[in-house]
Amino acid sequence: MKPPTIRDVAERAGVSKSLVSLVLRGSGPVSPEKREAVLRAVRELGYRPNAAARSLSEHRTRTVGVLLDDLRNPWFVDLLDGLNSLLHTAGLHMLLADARLNRRMGHDLAEPFLDLGVDGLVIVGTVPGASGLGALARRLPVVVAGAREPQPQGVDVVAGDDERGARLVTEHLLGLGHRRIAHLAGYGAVGALRRRGFEAAMREHGAEPVVEPGDLTEEGGYRGTVRLLSRPERPTALFAVNDMASVGALSAAEELGLRVPRDVSVAGYDNTSISRLRHVWLTTVDTAPHELGRRAARLLLDRFERPDGEAHLHLAVPTLEIRGTTAPPGAGLTG
Repeated sequence: MKPPTIRDVAERAGVSKSLVSLVLRGSGPVSPEKREAVLRAVRELGYRPNAAARSLSEHRTRTVGVLLDDLRNPWFVDLLDGLNSLLHTAGLHMLLADARLNRRMGHDLAEPFLDLGVDGLVIVGTVPGASGLGALARRLPVVVAGAREPQPQGVDVVAGDDERGARLVTEHLLGLGHRRIAHLAGYGAVGALRRRGFEAAMREHGAEPVVEPGDLTEEGGYRGTVRLLSRPERPTALFAVNDMASVGALSAAEELGLRVPRDVSVAGYDNTSISRLRHVWLTTVDTAPHELGRRAARLLLDRFERPDGEAHLHLAVPTLEIRGTTAPPGAGLTG
C-alpha cells in the first residue's frame, strides 16, 4: 500500500499543502480549527513527513552532533538528558559519537558529523584532539559543555565553577576538624581548577595540601587511595576529583580494613546518580548537569539565530551535598 503523502493530508483536512507544512513545522499563523483538522488528518492517515525531503527544502538536517568524551561517566549522562530535552522540544535530534573510540580508531573527531551535515555540534567534556574548533566553528555552531579548556572565538562554553566547588568541599572537611586531607586529582583544565581550589582552601587554613595524581576513573581512585592510606601518617579525609574516583576510594578503604567515615572521610564531585545510591551515600559537589545540558542547548539554538554573535561562558554555581561519607576525625585519629 502506498504511504500517504502531504497532498493526501491536505485533501483530508480540506486545506492547502502549504498550510499543512506550516502546521508540521509549528510555525506561521494558523487558526486552531485548521491546525486541529491537519493534525487529525495526520493521525487518521498515519502520515510521516519525509525527513530527507524536508531537509532539502529547509537546507537543514535538524540534527545536532554530540561528541562525548567518556560514555562511562554518569555525570555526562545527566547532562545529555538535559541537552536532549530542549533539543527535542525544538524539533532537533541528537547524533552521538564516542570521542574515545574515534581516537583509538584514528578517526577525525568531527568529520563524521560534517559528512552527515549536522546543523550544530556540542562537545561534552574534555576532548583531546579537538584543537581545530576554531575552524570548525566557522563552518557550523559549536558549544562546549563540561570542559574549561581555552576555547576559540565563536565557541560557547557551559561548565561548573570547579575552583569554587573544590573550595566548598575542602572547607567542609576542614570545618569538621580534618587537617590531613588529601586530594585525588584529575587531568585537564577541570582537574587543574579543582586542585587549585583545594590547595588554596588548605593553605588559607594553615594546612598542608597533599595531592595524589589520578585519571578520573574508579580504578585510578582505588590505586591512589591505596597509596595514600598506606602512608605511615595517613590522611583522615580524601577529596576525589569526581564521584567515579570516590567509588574507587571507598573500595580501597574497605579492603584496607578502614571504615568510612569513622576512620577516613571521603568526598567526591559531580553529584552523579552513583553518589545517591543508598549504600554509597557520598558527600559530593552538585553542579546541576541536567540544567547545564539545557543551557548548552539554549546557547546552540541562540547561535542558530545569531551565528556571528559574541561567545558566552556560563558557569553554574556549585552546591555541597553532605551525606554519609564525611564526619569529624575518629577517635585515635585526631588529624
